[in-house]
Amino acid sequence: MTSSKWLTVVASVAVLAFGVAACGDSDDEATGSGSDLSGSIRIDGSSTVAPLTEAVAEQFEAENSDVRVTVGTSGTGGGFEKFCAGETDISDASRAIEPEEVAACKENGVVNEEVRVASDALTVVVNPENPVNCLTVEQLGAVWGPDSELSNWSQIPGLEEEFDEELALFGPGTDSGTFDYFTEEINGEEGASRKDYNNVGENDNATVTGVQGSPGGMGYFGFSFYQENEGTLKALEVDGGKGCVAPSSETAQNDAYVPLSRPLFIYPSADALKKPEVKAFVDFYLDNANAVAESVGFIPLTDEQLQLSKGAAAKLG
Repeated sequence: MTSSKWLTVVASVAVLAFGVAACGDSDDEATGSGSDLSGSIRIDGSSTVAPLTEAVAEQFEAENSDVRVTVGTSGTGGGFEKFCAGETDISDASRAIEPEEVAACKENGVVNEEVRVASDALTVVVNPENPVNCLTVEQLGAVWGPDSELSNWSQIPGLEEEFDEELALFGPGTDSGTFDYFTEEINGEEGASRKDYNNVGENDNATVTGVQGSPGGMGYFGFSFYQENEGTLKALEVDGGKGCVAPSSETAQNDAYVPLSRPLFIYPSADALKKPEVKAFVDFYLDNANAVAESVGFIPLTDEQLQLSKGAAAKLG
């Protein structure tokens, strides 16, 4: 996490701490504050979801000093691999669990439930000097498709702006849920992508740095990373067939930003929820997710979405 994002997380923690303290004893009992909870909670998975989970974890630990929450960022796919092997309690995910992952969890007796915690507008970013403001899904596919040989912005078909600059592409690795989602929605098949791009793995900040330093740079990641670097990056509008739409909280929630708006999840396991500290953490997460989401650049759930998430968590444990 960058220093600026860390400061934002700390600020959100302080705000929430004040709010929790002001709520009195009844709220303390509901969230586990002031309780005798102890132990450790292991979380791994999406680097996109991690800043939200880390912010919630910081606040939870502040109220439950004997509980240690660790949050890893091995990617959505890497996180599910650990989760389904029983190595973690909760998996952060920027896409839904896939059939082969469901099978792996079932084989190892890891019962789980999908719990939506926020929304995201997957954002395509370019250098601020770039005159291009919008690309269609087809144009993005021409750039990022598995058979693409485009090397210059001037080669993008149907581009209205004149921009003779070498393409410098930055994107996540193949374990990333962001990679899975982008390739499926833009290239028509999950995992289908040109190989000759700068693979940053789970380090989205490397995409920020790369695009900032390349006049012809282009990359993609979660909306929160764009918001953190809005002054030094430019977000492209995307035309999914109904005109150019910019990524934002509003366009993600009202389904106008297609096809790159998406849900973000945590997956707790049933066995983990039998531990009081994990159950208290998941309840706390959902009680505070929207407040934290807005503080660290994520898109909060609607009331209806939040109730569905609480119902999913309650169903599991």
